[in-house]
Amino acid sequence: MWLEAGKVPGAAAVFYGALAALVLLGVRDVLFQYEENRCSMTYMFEYPEYLKVKLPRKVSRRYPAYELYLYGEGSYAEENRNLLLTGIPVLFLPGNAGSYKQVRSLGSIALRKAEDADFKYHFDVFSVNFNEELVALYGGSLQRQTRFVHECIKVILKLYKGQGFAPRSVAIVGHSMGGLVARALLTLKNFKVELLNVLLTQATPHIAPVMPLDRYLTDFYRAVNQKWIQKAKEIKNLTTLSVAGGFRDYQVRSGLAFLPRTSHQSSALCVVTSAIPRVWASTDHLSIVWCKELVLATIRAFFDLIDENTKQITEDPQKRMLVLNHHFLRHPAKLYEESPESVAELTGEVNWIQIKTPKWSYTVYNESDGKYFTFPLSGHRKPYSHVYCQSSMLDTNSWIYGCINSSSSVCLRGVDLSWKTELLPTVKTVTLKLQDYPSLSHLVLHIPAVNGNKFTLDCEFFNEASRTVQLPVTHLFSFGLSSSKIVLNSTGLIHKVQLQHFGQIYQAFNILIESSCQSLKERKPTVYQLHIPWSYEDSFTLSQVPSSTEISAKLHIAQPQNDTAVPLLNIYSSSDCQYEVTVKTSFLQVLGQVIRFHGGTLPVYIISNILLAYGRQLRSLISTGHCTDFVPALTKAARPYKVEPIVNIVKFLLGLNWFKGIWDILSLPELDAVTPNNQNLWFPFVSLILFMFGTGIAYWGSILFSSSLKISSSLHVALTRPSRLPSDPSLITRRTVCVAVCMFFLSWTTCGALAILMTYAHYAFKVIKLHSNVRTELSVLDTCPKNSEQSSACSKRETEESCASSSDGLSEAAAAATSSSSPKGSTAIDSVVDSLKMHITILNLLTLIVLLSCPSLIYWLKNLRYQIKLDPDPCRSTAFMLTAILGILMNASTAKVKTSKLLKIAAHLPLPLSVATVVFAPMHLDRMPYFVIIPLFLHALCCIV
Repeated sequence: MWLEAGKVPGAAAVFYGALAALVLLGVRDVLFQYEENRCSMTYMFEYPEYLKVKLPRKVSRRYPAYELYLYGEGSYAEENRNLLLTGIPVLFLPGNAGSYKQVRSLGSIALRKAEDADFKYHFDVFSVNFNEELVALYGGSLQRQTRFVHECIKVILKLYKGQGFAPRSVAIVGHSMGGLVARALLTLKNFKVELLNVLLTQATPHIAPVMPLDRYLTDFYRAVNQKWIQKAKEIKNLTTLSVAGGFRDYQVRSGLAFLPRTSHQSSALCVVTSAIPRVWASTDHLSIVWCKELVLATIRAFFDLIDENTKQITEDPQKRMLVLNHHFLRHPAKLYEESPESVAELTGEVNWIQIKTPKWSYTVYNESDGKYFTFPLSGHRKPYSHVYCQSSMLDTNSWIYGCINSSSSVCLRGVDLSWKTELLPTVKTVTLKLQDYPSLSHLVLHIPAVNGNKFTLDCEFFNEASRTVQLPVTHLFSFGLSSSKIVLNSTGLIHKVQLQHFGQIYQAFNILIESSCQSLKERKPTVYQLHIPWSYEDSFTLSQVPSSTEISAKLHIAQPQNDTAVPLLNIYSSSDCQYEVTVKTSFLQVLGQVIRFHGGTLPVYIISNILLAYGRQLRSLISTGHCTDFVPALTKAARPYKVEPIVNIVKFLLGLNWFKGIWDILSLPELDAVTPNNQNLWFPFVSLILFMFGTGIAYWGSILFSSSLKISSSLHVALTRPSRLPSDPSLITRRTVCVAVCMFFLSWTTCGALAILMTYAHYAFKVIKLHSNVRTELSVLDTCPKNSEQSSACSKRETEESCASSSDGLSEAAAAATSSSSPKGSTAIDSVVDSLKMHITILNLLTLIVLLSCPSLIYWLKNLRYQIKLDPDPCRSTAFMLTAILGILMNASTAKVKTSKLLKIAAHLPLPLSVATVVFAPMHLDRMPYFVIIPLFLHALCCIV
């Protein structure tokens, strides 16, 4: 009758255990399987100080929890205590649970850079204190934060009034949700776009919330993204840079940090930190703020954005984009110049050496005199298509030229080709297509006079076709059992491997590169670059040769539909080394991609499975008169074919114009099941996979929940000596009404999530108490003889001693009770046990609802000193409904439900609600409670009608 927690069907346990294990493996890949932290820590040179900026009284009263600070150190802090500022304003906005003190890395390095320039220019770095609010999980304060930032911008600009070169706009650096708040400024009616010049966001989820837990959060995102589309022309002068952290940032996946493609593309840039020159490292969600390499790149870019005439950030959006491209996309190993001279005079008392071979290498050490090496191009244009040069001297001077005016042995003038350089972790390289430079007669490499420095220069002419090979990646369902391999026999400095058929986010591979060299001489590390042509998410790996190196290949952004570009594995190598490249599908990383992109929707599929099991239990009341256990109900009812075909049919019909028209006329919301397709997040059978994952989690989650309930009831038995089975209680008592009124009042005056949690705790305690009573009764009946008279006497005697006895489990005790007690007593026990099973299923449904409401409860607790009532409260309406419904259900029994006229409706309703949950809730988790409340409300009606 009762399935004990420790005795589950073997085959089902293994199958659902395997599903749960796959989920855990995917979670492990996301949380732990990534590159080591290669960022350097940023340290302050002097003690950091945060100077509080006095806000207008009206602003302080309206936003008592928020503050504005100016960052300073040492003499700068002393000189600016009166806030008589003359610099360039930059405003830092912290993110979810972020501190205003996170600005110190940015502010400290900006001060050091200004000191190096003798304070010719300097930045005044401000920071907003948002009281470390959980805005990524509770969206009710996002609008309030946005309005406060607007007030801060006005206050900051007033500080410069009367100053020469007073700024008319500010630059904003927003971390995490702070970047979204900055973008939301455009949704304010009175905000002028001219107040912003540069917006730099760090690990900001622009596309959608990481966990859409309440409607205020999803509505805020919709309003921001729609406004940016509507105001695309107005914000063309606003330069936006979004920086994502890569795979180390498991809190905000990098795909969310890329701005919507419909945004102002000409003035927006999105890049992953692993692709940023001189950073070349993935950052986690917090280290992206203090990563020294990234902060240095940011500060260098800010100083290059300064207009020498206005001593403020330039108002030229084209120049701003050139600066950001220089520092964040392709660094030419030269200092930024606004108008670089393209032609240079090649003069000086230096040696000129002509090189006629197609492959050349030169090692420089203690060179007292400079040299020019010239490569005549006329003899190389026919047999070769490209020329490639690299230098391990990573200075910022020009080093390669194209000769346009030469004498017999000397080049007089040359085009500076150094701006075509690409900086890599160990070398700077230039690749030129000879066909693009028909007017050049020679290629010239300049080696300056150096003392004590040792570096190497290499050049070679080559045909691109001979250095480019195609390597098809293995199929997704090969599970790493098969591989695709290619050997690069030709020796050369650069090789390109095209990874064919690699363009979807569900693909993940291990690329094994084995190198072998002809000699054992010392070499610089080989650079492996995984280049993704449709987004700036390249990654670099360094390896000593000869060696065996494994590279992980997976995507943040799927290949656009009309894009035919192919990902490349670029190998920058030594000329005498050969390479063997092997590609295998990594099944564990594929699981990681599933969790990374769709793990946030798992609660939806868990609820969907529990609803199916709940409907099965109600149907068993109709067919057998008894309620089945949750686990066997789940194994019988949780069938994907009950849900997935309906979801796919609706998705197909929405692709038809006439059906879409009817759907829009009825004002029905867009299907969340369609949204992943629109965002290029589609996986093969992803909904089916997630449904099965949800089944495995629900299965083992219920077993753990039953085990914890058993432990709690054992503790209750040991501490309270519970009485025998209670008599059938009334559904609505004076006590029930008082508790409900108190919960209503609590929801209205404080926080709805608090009322939900307290109601859940009350319900759970009553279930534990009922569980204890049932165990006690079964334990008593198990020890009684079969004779009814003796059984009656035994029952009276054992009632007093029942707490001292032990029970092996309710299933065995119930079976014994059936054979040893009277039919009337057995019927009463069966009814209570059935009720207990139903209560446990309801608690399983409520557990996820409580967990999803916890963020707003935590937010309310953190802000309790500022306001008692949470406003707006996403859980208030849910709390009102659940309080009333659970007040009835916690006193309900299956005996009343079985005789209800509404039972057939209640038993068949969970199936369509399970489908509706999958259809409408994955991108709006705030809708889930309503799909739970509806069947519980009907269940409560069954107790009455």
